[in-house]
Amino acid sequence: MASELCKTISVARLEKHKNLFLNYRNLHHFPLELLKDEGLQHLERLYMKRNSLTTLPENLAQKLPNLVELSIGSLVKLQCLDLSDNALEIVCPEIGRLRALRHLRLANNQLQFLPPEVGDLKELQTLDISTNRLLALPERLHLCLSLQYLTVDRNRLWCVPRHLCQLPSLNELSMAGNRLASLPVDLGRSRELQYVYVDNNVQLKGLPSYLYNKVIGCNGCGIPIQLSEVRLLTFSSGQLTVFLPAEVKAIGTENDRVLPLQELTMRSLYRTYHRLWKDLNFLSPISLPRSLLELLHCPLGHCHRCSEPMFTFVYPKLFPLRETPMAGLQQS
Repeated sequence: MASELCKTISVARLEKHKNLFLNYRNLHHFPLELLKDEGLQHLERLYMKRNSLTTLPENLAQKLPNLVELSIGSLVKLQCLDLSDNALEIVCPEIGRLRALRHLRLANNQLQFLPPEVGDLKELQTLDISTNRLLALPERLHLCLSLQYLTVDRNRLWCVPRHLCQLPSLNELSMAGNRLASLPVDLGRSRELQYVYVDNNVQLKGLPSYLYNKVIGCNGCGIPIQLSEVRLLTFSSGQLTVFLPAEVKAIGTENDRVLPLQELTMRSLYRTYHRLWKDLNFLSPISLPRSLLELLHCPLGHCHRCSEPMFTFVYPKLFPLRETPMAGLQQS
């Protein structure tokens, strides 16, 4: 098997193949032959499904200076990387150096986290990280401005970062089979986002109003269950109680004629600085707590009627679910 693998890689190097298929090879280690010399710098698509890989090669040259760099980041022209159905536990930070990468498939592995360097993949269009053990999404995922399809089904997510709402190109978001109790208020505000699937999140009892006319799937949601892991504010109407996103600290009503001073201040600062994001760095934590500084970069949400940003509290309203040609709604 080893000699056959070396022959396959050697032929690909010699003939300058753009596609390399190493599926079903029973590989336990990433073949370093792929990274040696400069013969595979032209490689654009690498398929390594159904192996037994547990990690990707990091930059050993940083630890042993006498070595030539051998890291996944050296495949600079790679556009598609498929590592589905392995046993990956770690994805090294060098993944962020694949600046030409458009499609990354890591489904059916054992990943508990992804490095923040994933946010450096500016050309990334498809990310499939379904069926892993993820508790949270990568910190800088919202910087993948070309991302169109994000699949995070069957993980252990209990919340969705509101920064995800800032992805300008996101068209399809699938988070079925997680532990979600709420969704960001602004999810669906982008016109590009048309498909949202949150099926089988049994703790999820409500959807943001911006998803009202999107194609959504929520079959298996709303099953009564005790929430022991997180404490969230709730909004009740009749017999229905909906959990609000973790960032919501207070609930407003239509009778509130005067906004709290903190909310007015946050809105004023946002109007002043939101077009000049770099200027936010000049607001020191001495004048404003860091948690509020981070909130200025990304509000809790925007009012469905007036589009004003909301920072410290929201005005929830329950919309009746309806079946329309655009809804595709499945009720549990």
